[in-house]
Amino acid sequence: MQQQYKDYKDLADSLKSASALLNLERKSQLHQDIITICNHLVNPSFRIAVFGPFNHGKSTLLNAMLGNRTLPIDLIPTTGAAITVKYGSDVRTRIMLVDGKEIYRSGTEVLQQFAILDGNRQMRKDIASVEVFCPHPFLETGVEFLDLPGTNDRDEQDNLVREELLSADLVIQLLDARKLMTLGERENLRDWLLDRGIKTVIFVANFLNLLEPDEQKQVQNRLLFVAESFRAELPPGFSNLYRVDALPALRARLKGDVAAANSSGLAAFETALQNIVGILQPNRGTVRLPRVQAIASQIQLSLKAKIDPIAIEIKSFDDKENTKIEIKRKAADLISKGFTTSLRELRNWLALPNLLTKYQADAAVALAENHFKVWQTNTLKKDLTQLQFAVVKWLYQAYEFFQEERPQDLIIAFPSEPQVILPSKPSNTDDLSEPGSIAVGGGIGWLLGGPVGAAVVGSISYLLNKNIQKQDDQLAKESYHQEVAKLCITAIEDYLSGFSSQGLYILAEYEQKAEKVICFEISQEPLEITKKRESLQQLQNGFNQLLRELEKVKISSTHQLYKDIPKYSNSNRKYSPQPKRVQTSPKKDTGVKQQQENTPKNTQTKVESVSPPPKASPSLRPEEVEAKFRDWELNEEIARMKAEMRSPKACRQTSPGSQTGKQQNTTQRNKASNQPKTQTEKDKITRAYSILGLQTNASLAEVKQAYRNLVKKWHPDLFVNQPQLQKQAQEKMHLVNEAYTTLSDK
Repeated sequence: MQQQYKDYKDLADSLKSASALLNLERKSQLHQDIITICNHLVNPSFRIAVFGPFNHGKSTLLNAMLGNRTLPIDLIPTTGAAITVKYGSDVRTRIMLVDGKEIYRSGTEVLQQFAILDGNRQMRKDIASVEVFCPHPFLETGVEFLDLPGTNDRDEQDNLVREELLSADLVIQLLDARKLMTLGERENLRDWLLDRGIKTVIFVANFLNLLEPDEQKQVQNRLLFVAESFRAELPPGFSNLYRVDALPALRARLKGDVAAANSSGLAAFETALQNIVGILQPNRGTVRLPRVQAIASQIQLSLKAKIDPIAIEIKSFDDKENTKIEIKRKAADLISKGFTTSLRELRNWLALPNLLTKYQADAAVALAENHFKVWQTNTLKKDLTQLQFAVVKWLYQAYEFFQEERPQDLIIAFPSEPQVILPSKPSNTDDLSEPGSIAVGGGIGWLLGGPVGAAVVGSISYLLNKNIQKQDDQLAKESYHQEVAKLCITAIEDYLSGFSSQGLYILAEYEQKAEKVICFEISQEPLEITKKRESLQQLQNGFNQLLRELEKVKISSTHQLYKDIPKYSNSNRKYSPQPKRVQTSPKKDTGVKQQQENTPKNTQTKVESVSPPPKASPSLRPEEVEAKFRDWELNEEIARMKAEMRSPKACRQTSPGSQTGKQQNTTQRNKASNQPKTQTEKDKITRAYSILGLQTNASLAEVKQAYRNLVKKWHPDLFVNQPQLQKQAQEKMHLVNEAYTTLSDK
């Protein structure tokens, strides 16, 4: 029992929280219903409300059941407040005012001042609650009676009654046998009771004693029809219809006349009522939870009406942002891949073994022929420029695309021109017959004249090709031109070694700087979207919590839990590909450092900017992204990426109108689901509109109005003295009721 009370309390708290999320007006019907049902959920008492139009004898019936004039009916022409009757050791009254003031009096005379309608039949507006305490054994079992103002008099009274009915575990609807089931009573049965899950209803007919015996029999038959047509949910074996002549019953009780009380129907009704309460009271949840379900359904629909549009808007924003980010990420990865490949090619080219293999011979010959600067410009610089351009172009593309850090030019300076100090010439320089002294046609030595110079050039080729440099020292003494050739070869090796070491060091630094260029910052989410995301999370949490609490008390729902909205984790964050570096870059040794420090003083050949400075461009708009890819034919992977972007699936995701299309599809599906599934149902609805005399597109308000008009026209009570017409009217009303039910449930 304690656990059940806790579950009900948690459910009440969840209903109130959901109400707060909806920002309901305090005077709105739904807000009032939520507060009422929440208070009733945790109320340990079993409440019995007496309900009916004014002047039907509700207070008289209660007084008869209590056995005295607890409610002074002679002094209260019409009840002007909801009066709760509770157990007390003596009769006393407590009235709470709206301003918090409490009025506590012995007896019930104070009700004349606070619980009656004024001269204009208006209720007092300063009353918060009215309670009467009475020493009755039935009340001592935890039962409370609720005497409600009469209906069909003033809208203000009707609103109060409608609200209070939600807090009643059992409703006694008092009927006037003289004018049985008016149109207002029928509407109240449907709108105030059935539609709100209030089905524990007992009908009590009053004033039957005022009718003639023949009339009583006719009315009794109609009462049975009314009782059977109402789907009451009472314990098995109990009727939902009783006859009590309230005023004679009260007089009999006051006189102590047991026989008269029995003949009035009061004793039989009290016995049945006590037995019904005895069964329902221990399981109050079975009575109260259907009302909760009806209200919870309204709350869930209202929450969904707020949640779904926000969720659609946020999903649309996320889809667009994720599409942009994914495209940029692919571009960054591809650019990084291209940059790494070009960088590796340049690094391999700068490796000393490769430089020596490719350039040492020609460079040494150019040095010997006094054409080194020409060779450096036309060969070495040309090859370096091509490789540098292949590297730098990726950074310019990255800057143009991402607009992050402006790239620097890759500048690798050439070392100073190699210098060769010639050894002293031997006395005889005409010996050209030694192996390897092969003249290179047309060459003129830059310091050695004539055939000796040609012999030096030839020896360079011979020494490099035959690896003569590694000969044993015990070999015959080298010729002069071979000695000079060795000096040229060594000078070029030193030159290329310095060039390689310095170039690789500069390349390693450049690679680190490139990381700041090949990256993009994912923009901060707009504040408006952030606020909507937070609001959506609150609404969904409230919806899910309510659904879980309903499940705890075994209330089923057609709704599903909302999944958590993923947080926007991309805000204020950079994406930068992390390529694997080749750890072959040499450390900058002292010689290279000194050489670079002396660079401004030396006459060096520098590589100028390998690409024109990129033009500043504004941040890319989403629609420009694919255009950029069309302009760039980076490689086959980008071409494939473009193909993916142009695929039908991607178009559906990125098309500006795609979300609208989704909404339209959703709307169409919803409309389709609301349509009759079979032709039989369609025909039934069409026939219902025809019976009510309406067009098939009539609104629910028009349906209700047509129903009222037909009831006024064909109510069986209008033809009491005309049996044939009365039968016809009953048949007509049967069709009208059936049509109204069909269209109400549509």
